[in-house]
Amino acid sequence: MLIGYARTSTLEQKASLEAQRESLRALGCERVWEEQVSSIAAREALSEALSFAREGDTLVVTKLDRLARSVKHLGELIEELEGKGVSLRVLDLALDTSNATGKLMMNVLGSVAQFEREMMLERQREGIAKAKAEGKYKGRRPTAMEKADEVRLLLADGVSKKEAAGRLGISERSVYRIAGDSG
Repeated sequence: MLIGYARTSTLEQKASLEAQRESLRALGCERVWEEQVSSIAAREALSEALSFAREGDTLVVTKLDRLARSVKHLGELIEELEGKGVSLRVLDLALDTSNATGKLMMNVLGSVAQFEREMMLERQREGIAKAKAEGKYKGRRPTAMEKADEVRLLLADGVSKKEAAGRLGISERSVYRIAGDSG
């Protein structure tokens, strides 16, 4: 059985999720799990797809970065799949781990993908450092601190810290910080 898995990082990427779903269905995936979570968040749909997969099945993804967050994570997933007798197919790379060549190429491409990600993050850090040095990057505006007076008024009126946070749309931690409490 072909089992599909589709993922996007944000809710704004609905078109990408739909495109992945269409590609997986067109290939013949009988079941498709999908979710919209970042790669570092818990991915329940992926866990469900892995649990569902049985010997002889193939897990299909449209792109490698939709599945694994790192080479290590990719290795762990492939090991789990192999342990169950399940192969992995990545459509945009035409890779299939049901054969030795596919397994080799998956490891090589996973390493390249991780390298690219690390280089992108390094360039991003360099860009931010340069912008800060030029005075162009100030970071995020401290929105919670702008509401400090409102927080103090609500607390003085007997409103709980949790309720004040909810009413003002800021974190409870920020309310504690404004109130001067440690937690």
